[in-house]
Amino acid sequence: MLGNGVVGILSETCNKWERRAPLTPAHCARLLHSGNGKSGVAQIIVQPSTKRIYHDALYEEVGCEVSDDLSECGLVVGVKQPKLEMILPERAYAFFSHTHKAQKENMSLLDKILSESATLYDYELIVGDHGKRLLAFGQYAGRAGMVDFLHGLGQRYLSFGYSTPFLSLGSSYMYTSLAAAKAAVISVGEEISTLGLPSGICPLVFVFTGAGNVSQGAQEIFKLLPHTFVDPSRLPELFETAGCQNQNSRASKRLFQIYGCVVKSKHMVEPKDPNKTFNKADYYSHPEHYSPIFHERIAPYASVIVNCMYWEQRFPRLLTTKQLQDLMKKKCPLVGVSDITCDIGGSIEFVNQATTIDSPFFRFDPLMDSYHNDMEGSGVICSAVDILPTEFAKEASQHFGNILSQFIGHLASTKDFEVLPPHLKQACIVHRGALTSLYEYIPRMRESASDELSQNLPDSHPNKKTHTRLVSLTGHLFDDFLINEALDRIEAAGGSFRLVKCHVGQSNDATSYSELEVGADDISVLDQIIDSLTSLASKSEKNGIVENQPNRISLTVGKIHENGLECVDESRRKASVLILGAGRVCQPAAEFLVSIKNLSSCPLFEKCMDLNIDVEDDIQVIVASLYLKDAEEVIQGIPDATAVQLDVSDKESLHKYVSQVEVVISLLPPSCHVAIATACIELKKHLVTASYIDDSLSKLDQSAKDAGVTVLGEMGLDPGIDHMLAMKMINEAHIKGGKVCSFTSYCGGLPSPAAANNPLAYKFSWNPAGALRAGRNPATYRSHGEVIQVNGDDLYDSAVNFRLPDFPAFALEVLPNRNSLIYGDIYKVGDEASTIFRGTLRYEGFGEIMGTLARIGFFNTEAQETLKCSERPTFETFTLKLLGIEKETLLGSNIGEISIAEKIILHGHCKKQETAVKTARTIIFLGLHEDTLIPSTCKTAFDVTCLRMEERLSYSTTEQDMVLLYHEIEVEFPKSQKIEKHQATLLEFGKTEKGRTTSAMALTVGIPAAIGALLLLSNKIKSRGILRPIESEVYVPALDIIQAYGINLSENTA
Repeated sequence: MLGNGVVGILSETCNKWERRAPLTPAHCARLLHSGNGKSGVAQIIVQPSTKRIYHDALYEEVGCEVSDDLSECGLVVGVKQPKLEMILPERAYAFFSHTHKAQKENMSLLDKILSESATLYDYELIVGDHGKRLLAFGQYAGRAGMVDFLHGLGQRYLSFGYSTPFLSLGSSYMYTSLAAAKAAVISVGEEISTLGLPSGICPLVFVFTGAGNVSQGAQEIFKLLPHTFVDPSRLPELFETAGCQNQNSRASKRLFQIYGCVVKSKHMVEPKDPNKTFNKADYYSHPEHYSPIFHERIAPYASVIVNCMYWEQRFPRLLTTKQLQDLMKKKCPLVGVSDITCDIGGSIEFVNQATTIDSPFFRFDPLMDSYHNDMEGSGVICSAVDILPTEFAKEASQHFGNILSQFIGHLASTKDFEVLPPHLKQACIVHRGALTSLYEYIPRMRESASDELSQNLPDSHPNKKTHTRLVSLTGHLFDDFLINEALDRIEAAGGSFRLVKCHVGQSNDATSYSELEVGADDISVLDQIIDSLTSLASKSEKNGIVENQPNRISLTVGKIHENGLECVDESRRKASVLILGAGRVCQPAAEFLVSIKNLSSCPLFEKCMDLNIDVEDDIQVIVASLYLKDAEEVIQGIPDATAVQLDVSDKESLHKYVSQVEVVISLLPPSCHVAIATACIELKKHLVTASYIDDSLSKLDQSAKDAGVTVLGEMGLDPGIDHMLAMKMINEAHIKGGKVCSFTSYCGGLPSPAAANNPLAYKFSWNPAGALRAGRNPATYRSHGEVIQVNGDDLYDSAVNFRLPDFPAFALEVLPNRNSLIYGDIYKVGDEASTIFRGTLRYEGFGEIMGTLARIGFFNTEAQETLKCSERPTFETFTLKLLGIEKETLLGSNIGEISIAEKIILHGHCKKQETAVKTARTIIFLGLHEDTLIPSTCKTAFDVTCLRMEERLSYSTTEQDMVLLYHEIEVEFPKSQKIEKHQATLLEFGKTEKGRTTSAMALTVGIPAAIGALLLLSNKIKSRGILRPIESEVYVPALDIIQAYGINLSENTA
């Protein structure tokens, strides 16, 4: 059964509120229909559930089988531990097992897995290259916990006689989505902003402990309210100021914001030695050297404590019962505690019981030392729910499945443990009924924990060692498997150990603490063991800290943060991106990359967190240009950005800068990309471009794969977003069993209607030469089964009028865009679609004017005799010659609209008088009739026209451009004979912020390119070689982030 490609999804049974799913129907669809068996999943069987957030029918619609019987499944996945009777022999299971730290309460589950010769993968142990857990729900716990507490806060204040906007909030599970819950919180915030809060409950201060995902999620909800964050040292000043205002001003009877305060370890404790200052590393190694101060300096000013930190028993408590009793006697404003960590009897001593989703609060009266299940009466309300993420079951499942689906293929199809990728091999606790080598410590920990010989054994007992010492181990003992090595060293030397204490970290970010009684009959052997453990702790790569004391050694292993991780090295390594080219597209790409970590309350940040993209780390951007001043201009006002001068034709300089970064974005012309890609492959750096992938770049595919490098091309707008939207629509149609009969795509960069103020109704945001050359390319497409070919000279004349269903006011036309048929192969619809068309959008009338200008000769690229002369001609002379007009025959002194239009008709450049007049007006608007000299740089008619278009058809500083993309596919469903039209639209306008204008074209090209870099930095794109964004690992997260950024993509079915 193992590795047969059949996946089972468990019905969650651990808690009535558990509605999450490890994989959503959308994830299942991608796994089942990825094509060519690429996913490793052949079949998915879903156990029926009437409470799961996704209905059984949704799984059936995408091709899953719904059945209680999972006996055919080689891999069975769930969220929480299943009942023991659900474990079948010789299958693989993946869920949160809570067994790898020898947790006593879950050993029966481990024994069942072992006895059934099954395989066990634990999500908690799947970590990325950065050492952080990949599968977790922390942010959702923070979000749900904060919403729930605000809901209870309204009820609590009402019991005090205060009506507040919080009263209108519901619990998290009462909302259909996280977005709906946030909208409700925002509504509360608007009421606070306009009507204020009663002065009797102000200042309302929320104190947040911890800085991990849980705290970030809670703060994310808090930031939706009108707020100000206050440094812990300024809390007394805040209360003093508020007190004066309440006494002196009737206008301040109500306050219009709340306050937040984030506290770290240094705000909770201080050294007992007054001559020392707080040192984080020292505190984690020797907490006994520190005294608690939170109850004196923070708690007296807190209205609400939102507890999000990890805590161990060896540390001082955040707040004891006695401390709270003293505070309440002094009229402390504390109303309640939201213990999102659900650390019962932990850092907050009086939180001695867990609460439930349907009964989330209890009341503790410290003066009476009594507990109550109501909101009335004295004391503080407390919440400690241990299953908070399931309140946002849909979003939590989507987030979780986005990551898990990347691993399912390996887990479902692999039979041999040794061929698993390292991160999955590490997560395998049991394989075919045997503990894997990394987890062989578990039986020893169990035996030690159950050994009752301890101190009560008589000295003559054979298991009692003559010499013993107490050894404390703190750090990532289980996550980094250091416990294995420590126990091996003890036993290899002939010693023994007994587990005295073991407090395991409740997350991968948290350290664990164990006390071992190490024994030996020979003192020299015991000393040898202690020396060996000391050398283990002293390993430089583990940043160990060791201090010998009589009969005791303190051994701290691993890196430490504020919440239990990294404190030895406070510096953070910055990921780096090199952007080549300092044109208009560069600025939004650079700004996106450096600013994303600062957008913690916006949808973009949320979407990145949902996709498990690490946006906390700084990203350093290097902008390189042939001209340094251009690069410096781009990065002006952008932090963490550096400008450098670089000529990419200089191989040595190119290698110098590419070697310094993880990802390169090239915004240079396509002709530069082979050299740049070659450098990236040699230096094993990923590359992103927004240009079409040509044959020369495609030839580098195998060398890129061999080097483990991804070259992601066509990651802009067109090509780019058009690819991604197309593949999303097509794959969704295929998943539902549909056949794509027709695929049409239209895209164009245009002036906004207000800026379309010239006869062409068109403007250029950069040099027009490229656009004019594209207008001469031949085109091929298929219409109702017939292949249509358009010669380049006839392209403008092939334009047809076009109206968008959602924007009927736009009078548009469409021109065929190059060879549409190749996209039938790229999108895998070439054999089923009778119509395949890609077109370029322009305003109505553009094609007939441009076609007429082309026939006159304005776009000719051959050198002209009149432009070769040392005596430069005027624009008027040049145009008269093209039109075949003798100046002497003109009625006036200058060429005019009437005479130009007459000649256009006379020479047969167009047939309609209306078109001739429009063309004449365009010639005059461009100044091609003026009596001024043509610069010597112009050698051809094409040069002259480009010069005038660049001068006369450019955007002013106050004008906006516009990008419009429209896809339409017709889908036939053979079973029902039903035909559906699926449509997708993107409409984006240029933006002006802080005096700087960014065009819509720059946004829609630059942002996708930057997103490509972000996905590569976060290792979300696993494929290597030359890629287009047509794979789900690219387009699914990329489209999500594009929309979260604010680029609106709308879809509908007709």
